[in-house]
Amino acid sequence: MQITVLKAKFHSACVTHAELEYDGSCAIDGVLLEKAGIHEYEQIQIYNINNGERFSTYAIRAQDHSGIISVNGAAAHKASPGDRIIICSYGVINESEIIKYKPTLIYLDEHNNITRILDHIPVQAA
Repeated sequence: MQITVLKAKFHSACVTHAELEYDGSCAIDGVLLEKAGIHEYEQIQIYNINNGERFSTYAIRAQDHSGIISVNGAAAHKASPGDRIIICSYGVINESEIIKYKPTLIYLDEHNNITRILDHIPVQAA
């Protein structure tokens, strides 16, 4: 059996632009894309921490080291500059691979600088 798993995640990315008059997609700093292993034109899910909006689009490469996270086209109605978002990509693996599988989790600060990269979600004490 095959299962869908989290491939990569940017946690608490800060939206820098929302461009309504654009063909669509989400432009992401090219270096961030490379670190996460997300390919240009790959489908991504975006979860807006500020307003609860959830939507799908695809990634495009923004200028390297720019810190850009630009939500474009119709999706610009769902996120505004300054909003904190979670960007996820997913993949399909064989269920037998789940035991050794590790995603790439990238945590960002308010300027979209990487603060840490993990391969698991930290357990928080209750």
